[in-house]
Amino acid sequence: MKPSVIVVILNWNGKQDAIECLESLERVTYPNYDIVLVDNGSTDGSVSSFRQRFPRIAILETGTNLGFAGGNNVGIRWGLEKGADYILLLNNDTAVQADFLDELVSVAQSDRSIGFAGPKIYYYDYNGRKDVLACAGAEFKIWKGRLVHVGAGTVDHGQYDVVREVDYVEGSCLLARTEMINSVGVLNPDYFLYWEDTDWCIRGARAGYKAVYVPAARVWHKVPARTQGKSIKAYYYFGRNIIWLVRQHASGRQRLHFAVSFFFIEMWRTVLVSVVLHRSIAEARTYVSGIINGLRKPSHKAKNQQV
Repeated sequence: MKPSVIVVILNWNGKQDAIECLESLERVTYPNYDIVLVDNGSTDGSVSSFRQRFPRIAILETGTNLGFAGGNNVGIRWGLEKGADYILLLNNDTAVQADFLDELVSVAQSDRSIGFAGPKIYYYDYNGRKDVLACAGAEFKIWKGRLVHVGAGTVDHGQYDVVREVDYVEGSCLLARTEMINSVGVLNPDYFLYWEDTDWCIRGARAGYKAVYVPAARVWHKVPARTQGKSIKAYYYFGRNIIWLVRQHASGRQRLHFAVSFFFIEMWRTVLVSVVLHRSIAEARTYVSGIINGLRKPSHKAKNQQV
């Protein structure tokens, strides 16, 4: 018997995207997985559509928007109660290759110190192309407060086809070992949106668990290729949560480097992109207000240890 996997799909008013994602999962070749769809308080008739179209899928309703972290935690805890060996977080705006789960589990099973495994992610539609990379593994340097999605925007020619250890696995498709979850806890719900996957992988690494990139596993993600891609409100969490991440995990020396690099370079880069490219002063203002609130009020570290 192959290890059991619970696939957690979080939905918030994304009915059509989620239906396409679920249809792609129907073609998955892995023999031992179940799906739980967590609805985060949708108002677009999502739940009734899912029950009609996919009657065998477990659906959990939160009744309100708990954010990415809180909503996924509902599905993670459900999977833990079912005794799954792995939990797979999968964005509802993705489509998967039929054997992606076989590849992820195979690599994870090769080394018990692997706590997280992530696929090669393509843009779902990059000006009509399906072979343009969105993420071939992720790098994060805490002293800069900057993350890099390796290969983003480049055509896949097999240049990133080696399994390798990475700094973190992006939450849009993340396989997590339940043994690791029981050790370090679930996603930190305080984060609500953004940086919670990075925080999770850092906590896993400190407990001795690696994050790996698995290029043979392939997923297509509906992220914009050249546009803003975030709501104005999302910029608040993006700014606040990087401050929380550094406050929780950086050493004294790393914080000093961060203060110089982030507040003199990275922060202003985002502000300029908002004002000049997106032509949105509100976006820049919201981002900065998130940073200020992150400095004023810390996240509750104790919460992210609770399974």
